[in-house]
Amino acid sequence: MSNHRTEKDSLGEVQVPEAALWGAQTQRAIDNFPVSGQPMPPAFIDAVVRIKRAAAQANASLHLLSDDQCGAIVSACDTLLRGEHRDQFPVDRYQTGSGTSTNMNVNEVIARLAANKGTPIDPNDHVNMSQSSNDVIPTAIHVSAIEQVNRKLLPALTHLQGVLYEREAELSEQVKTGRTHLMDAMPVTLGQELGTWREQLIAAEKRLHQACDDLLAVPQGGTAVGTGVNADPKFAEHFIAALNQHTGFAFRSLPLKSVGQSAIDSPVALSGQLRGVAVVLMKMANDLRWMNSGPIHGLAEISLPALQPGSSIMPGKVNPVIPESVAMVSAQVMGLDSAIALAGQSGNFQLNVMLPLVGANLLEMTGLLANVSTLLADRALREFTVNAEHLDSAVNKNPVLVTALNPEIGYALAAEIAKEAYRTGRPIIDVAEERCDLTRLELEGLLDPLKLTRGGVG
Repeated sequence: MSNHRTEKDSLGEVQVPEAALWGAQTQRAIDNFPVSGQPMPPAFIDAVVRIKRAAAQANASLHLLSDDQCGAIVSACDTLLRGEHRDQFPVDRYQTGSGTSTNMNVNEVIARLAANKGTPIDPNDHVNMSQSSNDVIPTAIHVSAIEQVNRKLLPALTHLQGVLYEREAELSEQVKTGRTHLMDAMPVTLGQELGTWREQLIAAEKRLHQACDDLLAVPQGGTAVGTGVNADPKFAEHFIAALNQHTGFAFRSLPLKSVGQSAIDSPVALSGQLRGVAVVLMKMANDLRWMNSGPIHGLAEISLPALQPGSSIMPGKVNPVIPESVAMVSAQVMGLDSAIALAGQSGNFQLNVMLPLVGANLLEMTGLLANVSTLLADRALREFTVNAEHLDSAVNKNPVLVTALNPEIGYALAAEIAKEAYRTGRPIIDVAEERCDLTRLELEGLLDPLKLTRGGVG
């Protein structure tokens, strides 16, 4: 074949594009898995490359690789980590369940880059020394997830919380009608509503931190089935030291490596916490959509920024596009979490066989949540305006305010007053003044909406 070269592996000869840095095993995977056209995410490939880099340094420190061999592998890894040759990792994410194809893709590219600079390096004997796909890929799931959560998602959530905190303080005395069952309830402040979202995010972030702490324990060194065959007994210790020096994280070695190879409990737990973030964002998005609804025949409590025309046929219509985007991302994250939960059940004996799906889904979830958290903060929450006059008018007409009179006049009379106010459309204070012995001044104090947002009696 023109523009191709012949490569060999244990199954025989394979034709590989002349310009490709990969070898025979990668080409077989390309041919075998024309499934989605979606390769593993770059962040996952980077994690595998970091593992290869740390493994080379560990093997050199144990005198299993020469300094030249280690240097060639490290140099090739650094080239890849600068973002070069991204197109050399085309293997579909729906591949062999161990991720062997991706592991070998990385091994072959690193070996080719090293050879091109004059150092003969074998993808199996040198780049994959003391390793197996069965511990590399689970470890890469941990490493890539830790990096993306800490470098993308957590900063985005912190930013979102900061914007909420600013608006919360600004709107701390803006009273609005509370709603339970989507029906009018006792008043709250808009600041309290935003503060609830912020506290939800803080709690979700704490749970993320816990999940990440569990992910810091990695199975590298377990090799084929978790027993460490073909690896020096000190390899895992040396590997962790090299990985931590390179990444800046505090990874640690799982005492029983099979825990992270036969099962993927920690990635499943992280997925659940990412789903938890999505649940919070979905609630925020839907509340914002309701509050923005109208502007004539909806709640019309706030006005979100007008970012784009909302209809191809209805002139002047503007839609809450950012909350809608957030809601769709939240739904997608929940779906990806369900796939990971199913994948977690595929740990047959000594190996889970849906590892690429888990690694790809975690990174997609993390990236989506980080991106929409920033959008929600900057293009919706930071700039929405409050329809204060409308809010004040609705609160003062709300018959449910009569709840505050229960301790003074009893539930039964309060219910009669509320029903009359509903029926006649009169302000609750006017009906109460006629039906009970409290003075107008006393009623004004008891029914003050802002005071009622602060709890207590009277």
